Amino acid sequence: MATTSRREILGGLGAGMVLAGMATRAGAAPARKIGYAIVGLGSYATRQIMPNFAGCEHARLVALVSGTPAKLDQYGAQYGIAATHRYSYADFDRIRDNPDIDVVYVVLPNSMHAEYSIRAAQAGKHVMCEKPMAVSVAECEAMIAACRKAGTKLMIGYRSRFEPYNRLAIELARGGHVGPTRLITAEHGFPARPDQWRLDRPLSGGGSMMDIGIYSLNAARYLTGEEPVSVSAVETTDKADPRFKTVEDRISFLLRFPSGIVANCISSYSSSHNGYRVIGTQGWIDMEPATPYQGQSMSIRKDGVTTPRTLPPAAKNQFAGQLDHMAECIVNGTTPIVPGEEGLADMRVIEAIYRSAAERREVAIRA
Repeated sequence: MATTSRREILGGLGAGMVLAGMATRAGAAPARKIGYAIVGLGSYATRQIMPNFAGCEHARLVALVSGTPAKLDQYGAQYGIAATHRYSYADFDRIRDNPDIDVVYVVLPNSMHAEYSIRAAQAGKHVMCEKPMAVSVAECEAMIAACRKAGTKLMIGYRSRFEPYNRLAIELARGGHVGPTRLITAEHGFPARPDQWRLDRPLSGGGSMMDIGIYSLNAARYLTGEEPVSVSAVETTDKADPRFKTVEDRISFLLRFPSGIVANCISSYSSSHNGYRVIGTQGWIDMEPATPYQGQSMSIRKDGVTTPRTLPPAAKNQFAGQLDHMAECIVNGTTPIVPGEEGLADMRVIEAIYRSAAERREVAIRA
């Protein structure tokens, strides 16, 4: 989730929560593509998500929500979105009256995720929300409760779970391809540019850990298929750097899992990383880069031999895959592979990571 204008952010923050619950929407018929409304027209939404509806079999873009009229005009015209299906934050709750909208995809700064997800559920819409799911465990739990009460589905935008190399890495790691996993290393980071909302704690809820470190954390969880039981974390932040007045730069954290697996992870806003390695008793599975928008690369070392692993081109990319997955879950009445509980699990660990770094001790993680 990337750049959103200040005007959009302030407009969204000014909107109040809707308190009244709404009736549950019925599932759409298989013959009709499931309609999405995109909330927040920053660069991630407009450059990554929206263009990839073209590759979807079951999902279509039908509505836009933004605090910037010029963006609504520009992207409304580009994607053929009728004026009646373009909403400001002030009139967001009118989506309840639009039967073309089945899913609301929340692509806003982190501190706004809970409010707009809950309001979407109260309007009777299914919810897709970008990661991190929210800025606290309490907010995640409120989102899950709101969707459960409304009878709507909640899915978190963990796009890598729909990317072929990551799916293969999960299969190989959990299947013991290089022997039982003993250690995972996962490193994610990039040099953060100044003057972004992600460097403003009231909007982001935290620094690199909330933004890019979540990739290391989520990878450790999906590669093991386990939930960590404890974490030890160390923060390294130069507070003289104007970028880091309110948020952290680097966090190194070590996760311990019930099976004895250890994951050594890095989150950074001042260095470039994008990879993980699963080390088993017979070799390793390496992904570098592991979680970019495109260009993943895998190599495997087994029996003393290192070989690249190349997959044929996928029928659809990770963005179209996740959009279609939510649509199929709605049609079939199934639960997404990355439901709200997945985002909640990450947030529980993130809170423990921050606590461990602040208190300089190992912290237990409880469900």
